[in-house]
Parts: sequence; C-alpha cells; structure tokens
Amino acid sequence: MEIYFINTLTREKEIFKPINSDEVRIYSCGPTVYKDATIGNMRTNIFQDVLRRMLEYNGYKIKQAMNITDVGHLVSDADEGEDKMIKSAREEHKEPKEIAEYYTKLFFNDLEDLNIEMPEIVCKATDHIQDMLLYVQELIKNGYAYETSTAIYFDISKLDKYPILSNHNLEEQKAGARVEVDKEKRSPYDFALWIKAPENHLMKWDSPWGPSYPGWHIECSAMGQKYLGEQFDIHTGGIDLIPTHHENEIAQSKGKCGKIPANYWLHGEYLLIDGRKMSKSLGNVYLMKDIKERGYDPLVYKLLCYSCHYKTTLNFTWEGMEATAKSLERLRNSYQQHLNGTETLDNDDKNRLVDLEEKFHKAINDDMNMPLALSYVWEVAKFDKKSKEVAELLYKFDSVLGIKIDKPKEQNQEIPEEVLELLEQRKLARAEKDWEKSDALRDKIKELGYEVKDTKDGMEISQ
Repeated sequence: MEIYFINTLTREKEIFKPINSDEVRIYSCGPTVYKDATIGNMRTNIFQDVLRRMLEYNGYKIKQAMNITDVGHLVSDADEGEDKMIKSAREEHKEPKEIAEYYTKLFFNDLEDLNIEMPEIVCKATDHIQDMLLYVQELIKNGYAYETSTAIYFDISKLDKYPILSNHNLEEQKAGARVEVDKEKRSPYDFALWIKAPENHLMKWDSPWGPSYPGWHIECSAMGQKYLGEQFDIHTGGIDLIPTHHENEIAQSKGKCGKIPANYWLHGEYLLIDGRKMSKSLGNVYLMKDIKERGYDPLVYKLLCYSCHYKTTLNFTWEGMEATAKSLERLRNSYQQHLNGTETLDNDDKNRLVDLEEKFHKAINDDMNMPLALSYVWEVAKFDKKSKEVAELLYKFDSVLGIKIDKPKEQNQEIPEEVLELLEQRKLARAEKDWEKSDALRDKIKELGYEVKDTKDGMEISQ
C-alpha cells in the first residue's frame, strides 16, 4: 500500500519512495538538554514515534538518528546571546556536563513513559566536535564560508536559492531586528558555523581558529551525514525549526556536497494550553511529571495527541485529558473483553474486520492521519461479538498507536487507614478552600506511595 507525506520542502502531498527499498533512514532533531522538555516538546516526539511505527507496520527496517544538543544552541535560536547550556549551568550553579546529563536522563525517562521507540542512533554534539570541525573546513575549502574576528560564517550568497524550506522573504526575517548585527558579516543573513570563544567561556575546543565552539546548525549536518549519508529519506522536527535550524542545515549540506540532505521534511505543529501559547508568564508550562502528578497514565497524553493531525495545532486542556483517560480505559477494557471472548466470527464478521484493517492501514499511510485511524480502532473495539480474533487486530493496531492496549486494569488494593484519614482531612480542607493545606496533605499522601487526582466527581486515589 502506498504511503503519502505532506512534504514541507515541496509543500505538496507526495508518494513516499525510499532511497533503499528495505530500509528507511530518518534524522530527528532531539532536545537541547538545558531544561525540562515540555509536553509540547513531547508532542513532536510522539509524532516521530508514530512515523517509525507506521513505517514498521509497512514492513520497513528503520535506521533513525537523533541528536542531543549539549553545546552551540544560543538563546536567540540564531547567532546572538549566550549558549543555552552555559546560561542554565550558571543559573543552577553546575557544570554544563552535569546539566546535560541531568536533563538528558529526564528526557529519556519521558520517552519511556510515553512508550516511544528509541532511535537506533543517539548522538551527542560534544562527542562529534572533530566531525563538525572537518565539515566547517570543507565548507571553507568549497568557498561557502569565511572568517571574521568573532566567528566562521556561512556565506548564503553562494547558494542558488536561500531560503528554500520556509520560502520566506529574507526582508521579513532580518537578523538584528532586536540586536545589533555583527558588522563583519557579509550579509545579515549569514549564520555562524563556528564561534570563537572568549577567554572565560566554559565550553570551548582547540581549532584552526583558536579556542572555539560550534554553532547550533552544524551539529545536525555533521552527524546526519556521518550516520545516514549525504542523502537520506526523512528529516523530522517541530515547526519552529523550519526557518532557522532546518533551513541552515540544507544550506550547509548544499555547500559541502551540493545536495539537500533529506528527500522528505516532516514538521509537527505547536501545542496550545487552554487556547493560549505555553509560557512561563502565563504559568501554563506543563511537563510530563505534571501529568503523572495529577494521576494520569502518560499514555493518556499520547492518545490525546492522536485527536488531531500532527500538522494541526492541538489544544491541551485538563478536561480533555480526563475524557481521554476514560477513552483509554474503555479501549483497554474492550481489548480484555475480546481477549477473553469465546464467540465465533462468521464470514461477514471476518470480512468486516479485513475491511477495517485495510481502512486503518490506508489512514496511517495517508500522512499519519491518526484521528481517522482511531475511528477504525473504535469500530473494531465496539465489535458486537467478543472474540480473540478481534483482540488480535486491536493488538496489531497498537503496534502503531503504542498505548499498551493490552495493559490490564490495575486491581484496587486496600488503602491504609493512615491514607484514608489524610484523604478525609484533605476533603475538609478543600471544602474550606484552604488550598495550601490541601496541597500539603496531597504531598503527605504522595510520600506514603499514593497519588491523588481531583476530578469533577471528587478525589481519585491510585498507587
């Protein structure tokens, strides 16, 4: 069955044709590990996971590389400001390496909670300094880069077209709109490949230009080429990476080998919180730990992400999470009912299952249309006759969904008297609108190994 992608590069829906018939090579932009990944960040990882799973469903072997940015990503996402790793290290009074290791571990914990398949290759920027240096030297040799007193810059004037991914008018994205442009740049749109380090800079390496460190964009070009070759099949990331990072990756690749690195570019849209952008000032920056602290299985969030297409803005609400939690429970219950069912399917039933499986397959192959695919999952789940054959199909669908549909419902355990007493105290505190005491009692309950979730029907407790 044919696979279709809406390709950011061409802005068209195209039939997917892999370079090699038996293996799909994918490069996915990973996190800059200077702070916690938000649930918005994790939405991108969920869409990338569906991509892998869909391709595996179609019989392909996957070779996916994902970077871990632990140097070079400046606070402006361009060439201004300090390195995000150094800024975080200063604020937390730690070494950059400590910061990177801590947030990398948290990121992988989130992936595990969301049942996201691990890429075959995970590559840290700081482990590939020499690869990046060689790449920059090759760009200089090819006439695509030049040196100033502060950095090595990519010369976009040498390209036949720039930008080609975002297709923006350069006048609309001038460098220096809010900060002074480096006067030594030949063009305000040239971007840093390598940055000369001040004497007290925490992260720097020896180079032909003295102690220095890489720019943000060069790492993905160097590591993508090292592990996947000059051209690979798919490049993924969030929509925010299109006008800067991914645009400049393409420029670097064209400067080094004359090729656009990936044939298909796929980008996930933003996540909104209660209809607004996520921001610290609004107090609506949520992490996966916030979802768990409210008593939700992290896979509820994964299922919520399937409620709209990955290229469509998703609005996150706690009411939506509550409804999705019930949906996940119903799906898992349906699976168990079918698994334990003994009814016999006739030919009409079997033909209907074949038809639903084909429709599901067609939906996921249509640029990962998960809302449509889920509608067919529900049709199977609601099958009148309870049969193991139905359960087997649901389990097959879950190889794409990744929501652990076969997870049995946890048996209620006897709650200790001490916990029950704290619950009663908390109920009284909430009735009196003593929110501080309510939160303190919730923390005490958590210390005893139980999670409390507040719902419209009252408090729910789980271990």
